[in-house]
Amino acid sequence: MKVPPEGLPLAAEFPAAHREQWQQLVEGVLRKSGAQPEDGAAAEQALTTGLQDGLRARPLYTAEDTAAEPGYPGFPPFVRGGRPQGSVVAGWDVRQRHADPDRRRTNEAVLADLEHGVGSIWLELGGEGLPVTALPEALTGVYLDLAAVALDAGPEFTDAAEQLFKLYEEREVSPGAAAGNLGADPLGLQARTGQADRTPSLLAEATALAARCAAAYPGVRALTVDALPYHEAGASPAQELGCSLATGVAYLRALTVAGLSVDAALGQLEFRYAADADQFLTIAKFRAARRLWARVAEVSGASAEASAQRQHAVTSRVMMTARDPWVNMLRTTVACLAAGVGGADAVTVLPFDSALGLPDAFARRIARNTQSILLEESHLARVIDPAGGSWYVEQLSEELAQAAWAWFQEIERAGGQRAALTDGLVGERIAATWAERSVRLAKRREPVTGVSEFPHLGEQPLVREPAPAAPHGGLPQVRRAEAYETLRDRSDAVLAATGARPTLFLASIGTAAAHTARTTFAANLFQAGGIATTSLESVDPAAFAEAFAASGATAACLCSSDALYGEHAEAVAAALKAAGARRVLLAGRPGEQRAAYEAAGVDGFVAAGGDAVATLTGLLDEITDENIADESKVA
Repeated sequence: MKVPPEGLPLAAEFPAAHREQWQQLVEGVLRKSGAQPEDGAAAEQALTTGLQDGLRARPLYTAEDTAAEPGYPGFPPFVRGGRPQGSVVAGWDVRQRHADPDRRRTNEAVLADLEHGVGSIWLELGGEGLPVTALPEALTGVYLDLAAVALDAGPEFTDAAEQLFKLYEEREVSPGAAAGNLGADPLGLQARTGQADRTPSLLAEATALAARCAAAYPGVRALTVDALPYHEAGASPAQELGCSLATGVAYLRALTVAGLSVDAALGQLEFRYAADADQFLTIAKFRAARRLWARVAEVSGASAEASAQRQHAVTSRVMMTARDPWVNMLRTTVACLAAGVGGADAVTVLPFDSALGLPDAFARRIARNTQSILLEESHLARVIDPAGGSWYVEQLSEELAQAAWAWFQEIERAGGQRAALTDGLVGERIAATWAERSVRLAKRREPVTGVSEFPHLGEQPLVREPAPAAPHGGLPQVRRAEAYETLRDRSDAVLAATGARPTLFLASIGTAAAHTARTTFAANLFQAGGIATTSLESVDPAAFAEAFAASGATAACLCSSDALYGEHAEAVAAALKAAGARRVLLAGRPGEQRAAYEAAGVDGFVAAGGDAVATLTGLLDEITDENIADESKVA
C-alpha cells in the first residue's frame, strides 16, 4: 500500500469533489425519474424540504455552510451547552411529573420513581389536582437534601412555596442543600387562563419569592419561564422561543427593579421547553434558546458565569395520541434523545397514556426507563455536545435563532409579553400557524402513525382515570391527532348504537399487481376516519354489484391502475350505483377521463395530497346518518 507523504491527509490522493459535481449527479437522477430540473442548482432545490418558520432543510451541507461561531461548551454563547462538562459526569436530571390528586398514590409514585433512577420530582398542585396543603404527605419519605422538587401550583405558587420552605425547616434540610423550582410563572398563567388582571400582583409575589431564594436558598429558583402554553397552542419553534424570551425579559426587568442584581435575577429563572419527535428541530431549538438568552444576558450586563440558560425539556403533548397510544413510546424516545443531545439540563418524559388521563404505574415505569436506557445503556450523555460540528445542526440552530429573535423583537415592540397576550397578538399569530399546520395534517403531509396512517380499528381502547382539568380560558390546547380521533369517536358511536362500524366497499379491479397500491391507500385513508373496509378483486361489474349488496355498505371506492380504469371504471361504477351505492369514489386522479367517470356514477376522487379530513367527514356525515336512521327504523 502506498503511504501518503507525511503531513498530507489520506484523501490527498483523491480528486477534490465539488458541489457542482454532486448537483449534476442529482440532476441526472431526477431526469431519469421524470423530473426536468433546469440545472444542478434547481435539482438541489427540488430536494429541499420546507420547515416551519420559513426554514428549509437542504439535502446537502458542507463546511461552506458556516453558521455563527458556536463557541465552546460551557462558555458564551452557550450553543454547545451550559456546562463545560456537559452531562458527562452525572447525565441530565431525570425529572418525573406527578399530577394525581390522590396524596397517597402520589407519594407511592414519587417514592417508586426516586428508587428507580429519577433525580427530581415535578409536582402539579392546586385547582382540581393535589391540594397544596397535601404537599407534606406527597413528599413523605423523600430526602429533600438529595432530591430536587419542582412545583407547579398555578396561582397558588406562594402557598406551595411556603409549604416547601416549612418542610425544609421541619426536616432540617440545610438551605444550601435544598434544590428545585417554586414554579412561579404569572405570564404563563395568563397565557393559559386569559386572565390578565392578576398578573401584576402575582408578579410581585414571584419577585418576593425570588428575593427570598436568592438570599437563603441558593439552589432553589423561584420562577419558571414555561413555553409549553405556546407550544401546546400550536406555536412553531421560533414562536415558542420568542415568547419565552419575551417572558424571561419581563421577569428579568421585574426582578432587577425589585433590587436583585442582574446575575442574581438570572439565577432565579428556569426555562421549560417542549421536545418533540422532530429530532433535529428539537436539538436546534435547545441550542438556539441558549444562544438567544446569552445575548439577552450580555446586553443586560450579566457576567458570563450567570448567562447560561437553565433548561427543562418536556416531551410534547401536541404529538401524543389517544388512539394507538403505544406509538407514543417511540415518539417520546426520539424526543428525549433530541432534548438530551440538545443539551437540556432536566428532561421529563410524559407517560405514553398521558392523552387518556392519569397514567398507570406501567406507563410511568416506561417513561423513566426510557431515560435510563438512553443514559445508562446508550451512553448518550458520555459525549459533550454530540451534535456539535454537524453542519446541518449548526446552520439550523442559527437560522432558528434568527427567526425567534425577529418574533421576540415584534413582541417587545408591541409592549412586551403581557401586552402581546392581552391584545391578542400572540394568540392570533399562533392560531395562524396552527391553521397552516392543520392543513398539512388534514392532507396527511404530516402523518400521524397509528392515527392518520396505519390505523388499527380493532385495537382495544385503554381506559384511564380522568386527569384533573388543566387551566383554560386562554390559549387553546391542541394535538396533532385531534381531527382524526374525533372521526374515530363518531365511528365508535355508530358501533355502539348499531353493532357495526360504518363500512365502505373497495372494488379492486384487476389483479393484485394492478390494484394493490391504490387498494392499500384507500383502506388506510378510510380506516383513518373509523370507516371499515371490505373488498373484492374482480373485473366483472356484476360480481362487484353482488358483493357490494351483500356487504351492507352504502358507499364504494374503485381501486386499480389508470389503464384498467380506462377499461372497466365506467361499467363498475354504473353497476355499483345500480346495486344501491349512494356514493361511489375512485382512488386516483381522473385526468381527462373525469367527465366520463362522473357520467357513469363516480361522485368523487381521492388521492394523495387531498384533504382527508374533509373527505372522511363528508362520508361519515352520510354513512352515520344512514346507519342511525336504519337503527331507528329497526327499533
